[in-house]
Amino acid sequence: MTPSIMIQGAGSNVGKSVLVAGLCRHFANAGLSVRPFKPQNMSNNAAVTLDGGEIGRAQAMQALACRTPTSVHMNPVLLKPESETGSQVIVQGQRFGSMRAREYGTHKAELLPRVLDSFETVGRGADLVIVEGAGSPAEVNLRAGDIANMGFAAAVDIPVVIAGDIDRGGVIASLVGTGAVLDPADRALIRGFLINKFRGDTSLFADGMTMIESSTGWTGLGILPWFAPARFLPAEDILDIAGKAGDARDDAPIHIAVPVLRRIANFDDLDPLAGEADVRLTLLQAGEALPADCDMVLLPGSKSTIADLEFLRAQGWDIDIAAHLRRGGMVMGLCGGYQMLGQTIDDPQGVEGPAGATTGLGHLAVDTVLVTDKTLAWVTASAPIFDAMVTGYEIHMGRTDGADCARPLLNIAGRPDGAMSDDGLVIGTYVHGIFADDGFRRAFLDDLAARRGLSGRFGEVDFGGRVDSVIDELAAHMAAYLDLDAFAEMAGL
Repeated sequence: MTPSIMIQGAGSNVGKSVLVAGLCRHFANAGLSVRPFKPQNMSNNAAVTLDGGEIGRAQAMQALACRTPTSVHMNPVLLKPESETGSQVIVQGQRFGSMRAREYGTHKAELLPRVLDSFETVGRGADLVIVEGAGSPAEVNLRAGDIANMGFAAAVDIPVVIAGDIDRGGVIASLVGTGAVLDPADRALIRGFLINKFRGDTSLFADGMTMIESSTGWTGLGILPWFAPARFLPAEDILDIAGKAGDARDDAPIHIAVPVLRRIANFDDLDPLAGEADVRLTLLQAGEALPADCDMVLLPGSKSTIADLEFLRAQGWDIDIAAHLRRGGMVMGLCGGYQMLGQTIDDPQGVEGPAGATTGLGHLAVDTVLVTDKTLAWVTASAPIFDAMVTGYEIHMGRTDGADCARPLLNIAGRPDGAMSDDGLVIGTYVHGIFADDGFRRAFLDDLAARRGLSGRFGEVDFGGRVDSVIDELAAHMAAYLDLDAFAEMAGL
């Protein structure tokens, strides 16, 4: 088997995805052919792969860290929550079905062979595979049929390193407690641990490291101080969305407001905007009113468009958006947000729940029909109204048509995409990732600023270059504070 090692967490959101990305870049910089792998992921932040499927956004970032193309095999099972109790299940990049949690549990046994097949595929020709767990192995009530943590580790006999998040407090108890509740055979797979997100003088936790080592028998690999630039990396978990508000000053010339939907999807669309000093990005939480001074309202993607439209109305955001348009502000919808802006959303096959139709916000003369077939594709398009070319990706289950589609936002090799109102204030598109395209983002922000009578150049950040630079910084940061030679030895290098 290809040398491999697995990073698991003593809890959810301990930073596993970022840790794996840093490790991938460290060993790639050392000249190794490295691959990321996550057997099961739960996230509505997905990426379209070069081989025509979808995986978690974090695995796409980790592939970038490895400097290798994305593949559906890097994340063979992706769960995309559609409700509090059910998810759309993606297997090896393609839609497998929608299931409630209990029903999904009955399918895990048949999914394990496909997970193992993907793991073998990823490892071919690689020098090292770095695996990310999901949630925490301490949830031993989920151990039967597990394919995400110890179930996978045991199936392939892979060494495990456990990460603890000290920023939450109780890290000694969480790590020692994890070891205490695990089955002895599972516990034996754990070779080491590390402390993540430490603020302050790491020497103050030296006794804590000794306590954990003596209680568990695991090797301490180090204490990793808080890495602030991680906010510039694509986030996998909705818990991280608060970090997307950006660093712009309060008097930044361009103000964009984003209603945070309950099932917000592909929220990495916000990252390039949040990274611009000229843009103040306001993330509206439930119950908050739309700022009267914002220049544009951006409705993001959603995994459950109809349910999120109801949620939007419950917050009064539909009234706020109508008032914003009366003031001459702009509104843009991405994917699910685009569908919400139309006249109707029809779900005749019950794709998102009970079959039926609902009334949209009515700001675009378009109608949407939800379908079971999913569009997954990378696209290169022209954006005539911004005089720019743009690269992005489609990942949606709907068809939208209507009078305003005669004014498409994009032209994809002769195929129109999106729509624009006759006054030009409301626009929508199915294409994600367009703000990550530096040329398009600059043209878009210049146009938005010009509507306010502002001149100059806006959006000057090299977004892709900064993400790559931050991954390099992360790798150096980890090498400075963690024993990565011991980590390599544990992996079998």
